[in-house]
Amino acid sequence: MLPMRAGLGVLTAVIGLTFAVPASAQEYPNKPIKFIVPTAPAGIGDMLPRIFQGKLGEAGSPATIVVENRPGAAGVIGTNEVARAPADGYTILAGNHAVLSMLPHLQKIPYDPFKSFEPIALVVTVPNILVVHPSVPAKNVKELIAYAKANPNKLTYASQGVGASGHIAAELFKLHAGINITHVPYKGAAPAAQDLAAGHVHMMFDVVSLALGPIQAGRVRPLGVATKQRVSVLPDVPTMTEQGAPVEVGAWFGFLAPAGTPAAAKAWLAREATKVFKQPDASGRFLKQGAAVPLLTGDDFAKFIRSESDRYGDVIRRAGIKIE
Repeated sequence: MLPMRAGLGVLTAVIGLTFAVPASAQEYPNKPIKFIVPTAPAGIGDMLPRIFQGKLGEAGSPATIVVENRPGAAGVIGTNEVARAPADGYTILAGNHAVLSMLPHLQKIPYDPFKSFEPIALVVTVPNILVVHPSVPAKNVKELIAYAKANPNKLTYASQGVGASGHIAAELFKLHAGINITHVPYKGAAPAAQDLAAGHVHMMFDVVSLALGPIQAGRVRPLGVATKQRVSVLPDVPTMTEQGAPVEVGAWFGFLAPAGTPAAAKAWLAREATKVFKQPDASGRFLKQGAAVPLLTGDDFAKFIRSESDRYGDVIRRAGIKIE
């Protein structure tokens, strides 16, 4: 039999082993974090988690980031995968304007954009810009409106697809200007931009980052940016609002987690995302394309999503936009 003093020592040691939990098991993250991108590789939505992945690696972070593309159904498949994932902070959505603020007003979706997710960080916003083929006899928005009114239904506009930001921007423009122009939807931004440059359609609202090359090459003429302020990469192009057509529509991208994700995980993700995208070599990749890096987190990002949803929902209803 052990002496009482020795027995107490053994008992204390056993209790200590029972209740002692390694710090690594308590801290987040302690296993790989999977970022789901609901679109195909390439583009800003895909760039964000990959930049995040690379920057954490450069900083020597113990966190492991895995990026997986889950395209399909206009982004619904990948988005719903995150909505249904365990709320443990290890499955994150690289979300965007389409899946959270536009599609819910256009079709039945299996997730709730407000109840299914915890907003982590809004990283990038990219304004649309109205561009026309050089054959269009208009040097500014007022001249375009006048020409459209004098020639109803003569002008055509391309979009990236029904319900895309370019489609919604053009319909909002039509409502404000009181003009009739014909919609020509495409399956993506690239074929729409190609046909515009070739003169097969007359105009298009495209995101600044994609329109910049054709503008600089003279293949299209910029008339107005659809944002509150002019963009630094095209300082001589006035806003739509400056020209009497208050159209403010664009794309945005950020990180969200499944609803119920622990506060510690959300705080870590928001803090690290802010730290990464405040670095000039990270944010600069977007700024030089005419984008902004607002870095809204938590409740501020949630309010932004709600505001965007309300705005786009209003335009979709007023314009009668439907996905056939």
